[in-house]
Amino acid sequence: MLSRINARARYLGLLLLLWLVVNAAVRTVLLVMAHRAQEASFSLPALAALYLKGTVNDLLPYALLILPLIPFLLLKKHLWGGRAGKTLAGLIFWLYACVFLFTAAAEVLFWEEFGSRFNFIAVDYLIYTTEVIRNIRESYPMIPLPAAVAAFAALLSVPAMCMQWKKAGLPARRSPLLLAGCLAMACTAFFSTPLSSPDRVERELAANGVWSLFSAYRHNSLAYRDFYPVMDEAKAARLVREPLAQEEARFVGQEKDVRRDLISTRAAWKPNVVQIVVESLGSNLLGEHTPNLNRLAGESLFFSNLRATGTRTVRGIEALTLSLPPTPGSSIVRRPGCEGLFSTGTVFRAQGYDTAFLYGGFGYFDNMNAFFSGNGFRIVNRAALKKEDITFTNAWGVCDEDLFRSCLREADENFRQGRPFYQFVLTTSNHRPFTYPEGRVPIPSGTGRTGAVAYTDYALGEFFREAAQRPWFKDTVFVLSGDHTSSAAGHTDLPPERYLIPALIYSPGNIAPGNIATLCSQADLAPTLFDLLGWNYRSGFFGRSILSLRPEEGRAWISTYQALGRLEEGGLVTLEPVKKVSANVWTKDGGLGRELHGEEASARVDRALADYQLAYDLFTQGKMKEEEVLR
Repeated sequence: MLSRINARARYLGLLLLLWLVVNAAVRTVLLVMAHRAQEASFSLPALAALYLKGTVNDLLPYALLILPLIPFLLLKKHLWGGRAGKTLAGLIFWLYACVFLFTAAAEVLFWEEFGSRFNFIAVDYLIYTTEVIRNIRESYPMIPLPAAVAAFAALLSVPAMCMQWKKAGLPARRSPLLLAGCLAMACTAFFSTPLSSPDRVERELAANGVWSLFSAYRHNSLAYRDFYPVMDEAKAARLVREPLAQEEARFVGQEKDVRRDLISTRAAWKPNVVQIVVESLGSNLLGEHTPNLNRLAGESLFFSNLRATGTRTVRGIEALTLSLPPTPGSSIVRRPGCEGLFSTGTVFRAQGYDTAFLYGGFGYFDNMNAFFSGNGFRIVNRAALKKEDITFTNAWGVCDEDLFRSCLREADENFRQGRPFYQFVLTTSNHRPFTYPEGRVPIPSGTGRTGAVAYTDYALGEFFREAAQRPWFKDTVFVLSGDHTSSAAGHTDLPPERYLIPALIYSPGNIAPGNIATLCSQADLAPTLFDLLGWNYRSGFFGRSILSLRPEEGRAWISTYQALGRLEEGGLVTLEPVKKVSANVWTKDGGLGRELHGEEASARVDRALADYQLAYDLFTQGKMKEEEVLR
C-alpha cells in the first residue's frame, strides 16, 4: 500500500510522524514533571483529551515548518530520484530531526525552570544571545549534548534514506496542486487558534512549544498573573490610588482603575511643546563632552534623580507617552492593542494641538509608526524627508542635525497656520555605529560613544540657537530626557544606578530654573508638564506631578523584560518569574544592601505588587483605551 504513495508524500508523512512522536514524548515528560511537582493529576479521559488537543495543536506549526521544503519538493523526477536527490533528502530530514530534538530538549529544560512552555522569557533569552550562550556553556555539556542530538537525528533519518524512489516523479500538472496545498495548509495554520483550556497547567501541556514561542514573539508579552505574585484586586486599586489622591484629584466612580479629574490651581497657558528624547542618554554621559546639555540643565527645571523605566527605546516611549509602570515582556508600543490608548496626545489634542512624531529613522522599526499613528500623531520620519534635506545617514537614520532642521520646519509651518504644536522628537545619532558628519566635533566619526554624545550635544546646541531666533520660541516649552541609559548591565538584575537619566523642562522667561532631587520616574514627566501648564484634564496616568511629590514619597519603576522593580528611598523590591519576590535596602550613595524581611519589607512589596498588577490588568482588559478613560 505504502509503495503506491508518491515518495514526496511519504517523505512529508515521515517528517510529520517524527514531529508528532517527538512532541508527544515531550508532552509525556512534561506531564510527569508537572505530576511530580503536584501541579497536575488527570483521569484517563482527561489524559486522552489532553493528548488529542496536543496533537491538533502540533499540526498547526508543522504546516508552517514545511514551507521551506516546497522548492525541494518541486524538483524534477530525475533530480528527486537520483543519488544527489536521495542524499539531499536525507540531509534535509537530518536537519529537521536535529531541530526537533534540540527544541524538545530545550522545552524540557525551560519547563524545569519556569513550569511553562516557551513564552516571552524564551524570546528574551534570544535577545540576550551572548549571556544565554555563556550560561549554557557553564551549565550544560556543550559538546556531548549536541553530539548526542546529531547522532540520534542521524539514526532517525535512516528511513528517509532507505525510501523507494521509483515513484518519486510528480507530473508537471500536479506541481501547482502540491504548492497550493502546502500554502493552503500554512495559511490555515497561521490564522488558526490552538485548542486551549481554562486550567493553566492543562493549557500549557496541550500547547506546542514552537507555536508558543512564535506567539510570544508576536504578542511581546508575559502573562503577569501566571508568573508573578497576585494580590486582591480591590487592595491593589486602593494602594495605587492612595498616592494619586492629591487635593486636586477627583476620582471618577468607584471602579478599580486610576481615572481621575485633575483640577489645577495654576493659571492655564497653551505654549508649544517640543519633547526631545535623546537615544541612550544616561546621566553618566553628561560632562566635558556635553557643554550644551550642561548649560541647559543650569537654565532649566532639572530633575537630577529621575529613573528610566527600562532598557530599550520603546520602553522609554511607553513611559513618556502613556505614563505607566512597565509590564512584563516588551513595551506596549510593540504589542497588539497598542492603538487608541489614552496618552499625552489625547490631552494635547483636547486643547487643540497638532501632535506629531518626528524621527530620523524609518518609523516602522519597533512598530513606532503604528503606535504613534494609532494614537493620533502625524508621522514625520526619514521617509517624509526630501533628498535635499538629508546631509548624512547611517543604518539608523539621518543625523541629528537633519532631524532638528525637520523639527524647525514643522514648527514654522504650525506657527504660520496659527496652531499650537506638540512634537515628540526621537534622536538616533547616539547609537552604534556612532557615525556623524565630520568636522562638527574634534572626535572622529565612528570611533565610539564619546564622539556620538559630543555630536548629539553639538546638534542640540545648534537646534536651540536656531530655535531662539524663531517667533514661536518665547511661547514654547522644551522637554528633554534620555530614553534609557547606554548600559543597564550591572552586578544585580536591576542596578538602580544604571537607570538614572537626565530630564529637564526648559522655557526661558516662563519656567524658573531649579534642581529637583526627589526620586521620580520617567513616567512622571507628562503629569509634571501638564501641572506646569495649569491644565484641567481627565487622567488615566499612573505617574504624578513631581512638583507635588514630597521627598519621602519618591519612587521609580525600573525593569528588564522579566524583572520588575519598584524603587523607593531606602529600598528596592524586585518581582521575577516564577512568583519570586525580593526586597533589599537601597540608598543612592550606598547602592543595594542587605535583604529585607517581615514587616520591614511587606509594605514595600505590597506597593510594588499593586502597581504592576493593576497596570497589567488595565491594559489587557482594554481599560487604558482613550474612550474608556474619557467616558
